[in-house]
Amino acid sequence: MDNRMIHFYFLALLSCPCCFAPISETVTVSVKSPVSVQRGHTAILPCWLTSSQSAEDMEVRWYQGSDEYDTPVLLYKEKAFDYSSQKASFAGRVSFGLKEETSGGLKAGDVSLKLENVTIEDIGSYTCYVSSSVAYSSASISLTVTETGRSPLLSAVMKDDNKVNLSCQSDGWHPKPELSWSDTKTALTPANVMFSKNSAGFYSVHSWVLVSSPFEVSCSVGLFNEEPKEARMRLENPPPLQQESGCIAERVAIGILLALLAAFGALYFLYYKKKDNKDKSGNDTTDGANLTNIPEENEPLLLKATWQPAALLEASKHYEHVQLVDTGNPLIKMKDSILRDNADAEFPDGDRVTCLTAVRGSPGFSSGRHYWEVCLEIARNKSADLLKKSWWIGVTDKHEIPHDERLSPTTKNGFWFLSSCPNEEDTVQFSTEPETFIYVQSKPKTVGVYLDFDNRKLSFYNVEEKCLIGSLAAEFTGELFPLFNPGKGDPVTMEILQRPVQDQSNNTEPAEKLQKEEQNQSGLTENP
Repeated sequence: MDNRMIHFYFLALLSCPCCFAPISETVTVSVKSPVSVQRGHTAILPCWLTSSQSAEDMEVRWYQGSDEYDTPVLLYKEKAFDYSSQKASFAGRVSFGLKEETSGGLKAGDVSLKLENVTIEDIGSYTCYVSSSVAYSSASISLTVTETGRSPLLSAVMKDDNKVNLSCQSDGWHPKPELSWSDTKTALTPANVMFSKNSAGFYSVHSWVLVSSPFEVSCSVGLFNEEPKEARMRLENPPPLQQESGCIAERVAIGILLALLAAFGALYFLYYKKKDNKDKSGNDTTDGANLTNIPEENEPLLLKATWQPAALLEASKHYEHVQLVDTGNPLIKMKDSILRDNADAEFPDGDRVTCLTAVRGSPGFSSGRHYWEVCLEIARNKSADLLKKSWWIGVTDKHEIPHDERLSPTTKNGFWFLSSCPNEEDTVQFSTEPETFIYVQSKPKTVGVYLDFDNRKLSFYNVEEKCLIGSLAAEFTGELFPLFNPGKGDPVTMEILQRPVQDQSNNTEPAEKLQKEEQNQSGLTENP
């Protein structure tokens, strides 16, 4: 027979007129439901006696669900806790709490449950059951547990006619989050929204939307009645982001080159076929000149549309000899142009990467165009090259980096940089607020930084892949300085690359070398 029924019959027996005199004592409990708490935090499930009587001499039983009376979450009787039948998953995590700070606890009839380190498995209904020698009462409370997921990750794939397929992805949520797209004026209707749930009970969401370039679009993900997390992407021109197998610029160039190869092959064939006919007829002067002018007429278009130096080639013409500014910071190690954190130091900011390990470079810039490169790789051998996992690279308007771990280094506070993304090896992020994440097909070994001060633009390049990682547009004021941060717990150094003096005088060799590589890959000449 159920223990609660035995208890009820016992109470009925005690109240029988032929056995005992009538007793007017009653027990009535009240609760406040539902209760919502973040995973890992402490939950208070409020339950109290409405008559403000003491509960010290009563039995208080908290149990989960409707059929777990005999395996309570918390059992208090005879003025002591009884853990003999406690449900194992709650061991060491429960006690009596206060429904409010001014509550008098058990003496005032407050029997609220305090549940620490709440987990997703704790979600459900809880019953507060209170009994005295003559009466009992119970009420149920619903507990929900939330988990705020990661900031959305935006990526873009270029389509035809300046169309861009934007993807927004976020995971680690509970319960199922809400996702929305918007531009600067209106809400956007996504092409699809997909949810998935892993074995731990956390939700992931993935959505797509098709927009036209140029655009400024934001993706927001959040829980009901909570502040959502947002990622924003703005492109003034067709996005030079990476596609699934490489940079868009490279793939488009390959397509154009293949078409041009076919076209010039046809022109070459027609030219000599017609020239051969003219040689036979003895009339080749006029028509030969016209045929010769065909590629010459197309040549300017070819040079402007296909053979113009890439943005990286143009940037490399403005190479700067950037030096690290040594301030004697004990948290970092610096030698010439090489930088890393001091593994033997004690960091007051813990594992977080903050301004405490940031380093300023020189010179400063207040106009013009400037370019420098940072190596993030230690080449050991072909099978064991080491890539740096923690880093910042960019610019700042601070003449001295604030030695304050509480400072938020964002674009709003004068820090414009690209950085590694913790626990996301295929992702980098900008120091925007909110964060902007960029998916990269291959992690950069060398990052090129191009500051176009006058046009208010800061661009970052994957030097080996010869493609743009991303750009930041900002209203720069005053003087800007190169910014570096070697991160923490990363044995791989970062090195500011210096060009030989003869290269810095004209800056032509890198451009000529890369342009020659492009011409060799295409197999074309200017005059077929």
